[in-house]
Amino acid sequence: MSSIRRSLMAAAAAVVLVATASACQSSDDGNDAKPTSAQTTAKKPKLDLSLPTSLPTSVTDLKKWEEAYKRGAWKNWDKSQWLRKAADFVNPVIEGLWNDDRMQAADPQDKNVPVDVPSDQGQTDRAPAPVTARQVATPYHQSAPDVGKLFFDSPKGSMVCSATVVQDPAHPGKSNLVWTAGHCVHAGADGGWYRNIAFVPAYNDTGKSAAALKGAKRDVLAPYGVFWADGASTSQQWIDTGAESGGSGSPYDFAVLHVVPEKGGRSLEETVGSAMPVWFDAPSTAQVGSLDAWGYPAAPPYDGQRMFDCAGKPGRLSLDARQPTEYRIGCTMTAGSSGGGWFAKRPDGSTALVSNTSIGPVTATWLAGPRLGADAKKVFDAVSSKFS
Repeated sequence: MSSIRRSLMAAAAAVVLVATASACQSSDDGNDAKPTSAQTTAKKPKLDLSLPTSLPTSVTDLKKWEEAYKRGAWKNWDKSQWLRKAADFVNPVIEGLWNDDRMQAADPQDKNVPVDVPSDQGQTDRAPAPVTARQVATPYHQSAPDVGKLFFDSPKGSMVCSATVVQDPAHPGKSNLVWTAGHCVHAGADGGWYRNIAFVPAYNDTGKSAAALKGAKRDVLAPYGVFWADGASTSQQWIDTGAESGGSGSPYDFAVLHVVPEKGGRSLEETVGSAMPVWFDAPSTAQVGSLDAWGYPAAPPYDGQRMFDCAGKPGRLSLDARQPTEYRIGCTMTAGSSGGGWFAKRPDGSTALVSNTSIGPVTATWLAGPRLGADAKKVFDAVSSKFS
């Protein structure tokens, strides 16, 4: 049985059908299936290059999905064929797809806003002073074992975000859950689910520069392997209103993935030895203290291969008085840090995830992320319970 067939069967058995009730060009793009000749003695049937419109639930359906992959339907980003609903997520494992070249060449996916981003003045504090991002100590598996890079394909080509391993109460010590931004997995109002979504914990563990990584093999970039998403959920608000530019949907710009190792083996948490708890309904900016944002910034002056973090006292940002207020801190991290976790100290002294990077200005002087309230917990609980 082929690896694609095995992956599809796994996808059919474990695909997530969840949504909250309230709450980048590449060689892989386009359609390269063409007739071999205009002169034929018999008319050949026209190839159906559309993706199946329903999830695989039988062996027959699995064959349809496998054939769709073989004939290039996964390369077709026609919006009429773009699976966009929460219930449409399918992400079959393709062994070796994320090789060293594709990982290093992936472009950052970020949501930028103007320098003078409009805001609801009653809920917004003065923009913070820029805080220069610090390079995280290596090896990353010791200083930040929960942090990694998220890779995916979009109509623009191969893309990258940041993400965090989080604890799963349904599987203590054996979590396969990953927290990131909604815009790193779903295009929002402009489209649907991205494809070939995979997480690499402790990416480039020794912190080599892009120049030093030339010719590096995949085991250097992904020392703990590649984990493919077989389930995902984001907020319905992001699906309905999220946009690539501007701040639309950013208060609900979060997502949870369930992942599996590309070649089998232990759970993600067992593999990296750690997972971060999620602190829902964390205090407002006045009480939460310092926040620490982590990620892999990729736009200049960064090279996308090394991990950085920013720490500071958060302020408030409100883009719409009808929506929740977001956290905002000064930080010079750029595109690529999207989806990276924001951490804070809880009253008992432990560290927990309280947000993720959603937006920042084109000048890269600050970052903002959603407060994780009831809507975020519904998204998290839906994935956790689906795989419990």
